[in-house]
Amino acid sequence: MAATATDPRSDAMTSLFDPLRERASGLKPIRTAVVYPMSPSALAGAHEAAGSGYIEPVLVGPHGPMTALMQRHGLPADRFEIVDTHDDAREAARRAALLARDRAVAALMKGSLHTDQYMAAIVAHEAGLHTGRRASHVFVLAFASYPKLLALTDAAVNIAPTLSEKAEIAQNAIDLCRALGVGTPRVAALAAVEEVNPAMPATVEAAALAKMADRGQIRHGIVDGPLAFDVAISAQAAQVKGLVSPVAGEPDALLVPDIECGNALYKMAAHLAGAELGGLVVGASVPVLLTSRADSVQTRINSCVLASLYAHWLAHEAR
Repeated sequence: MAATATDPRSDAMTSLFDPLRERASGLKPIRTAVVYPMSPSALAGAHEAAGSGYIEPVLVGPHGPMTALMQRHGLPADRFEIVDTHDDAREAARRAALLARDRAVAALMKGSLHTDQYMAAIVAHEAGLHTGRRASHVFVLAFASYPKLLALTDAAVNIAPTLSEKAEIAQNAIDLCRALGVGTPRVAALAAVEEVNPAMPATVEAAALAKMADRGQIRHGIVDGPLAFDVAISAQAAQVKGLVSPVAGEPDALLVPDIECGNALYKMAAHLAGAELGGLVVGASVPVLLTSRADSVQTRINSCVLASLYAHWLAHEAR
């Protein structure tokens, strides 16, 4: 996805996200509804994101309490447009989803409401944001030891996806990779082993996903599996095991069998491997930012970069 970096966590060194930031900086900031930002961290996140130049926040929530909160914490209360709602998180999420439906905003960002409330409004029939495909989350990770950005899906939204749902999750990841500049993304469908074993359903489904991609049911990418993590990420490991694969050693995306696997991989990447990251929910008609209070400023900004590039790709290049 980008040039090699030495240490993605060091400001003094090249980041694999730099080419994406450069591309996004040349695009018009996308109007983004920030849903119920009723905490200091959520409001600060909106200001940080606006300062990056990648998004133009529109705050959706109760005007009076929101402006009072900004004033108490030294944030300018007149910087952004505010869509006034009742002091109810569900109502704010519903209004924001309708703004996206009506194309008044081009992206959605989670504020301080619960993820379930946020996502329920987005997937509701009234919102009109369905594309016919299941929504799924993609983390994009930069490692010092890997020469390009690596997508990981799904570690945040889908708990135990079925085979057909995994096909849609794979397609979502391929589309995001394409939006980030990868011509033909390579997806590794992960399992514990490389052999198909009926006693391990993840291996059977991974093999089925590979065949679905061969036959055009998953488009614009190459999918192979089952692949254990070491074989997926290391061409040397694949060679030692005698495995011939068009994906092993150079995946652009890792498709995990379930949320437990994905969540563990993501947290190990962030907390032990020091990976730089951003994340996005894709599959709806607009990009959806699922930010967390624990996210660093850099993670928030990287996520806004992903949203900007994906939104412009959806508007101009998706096919």
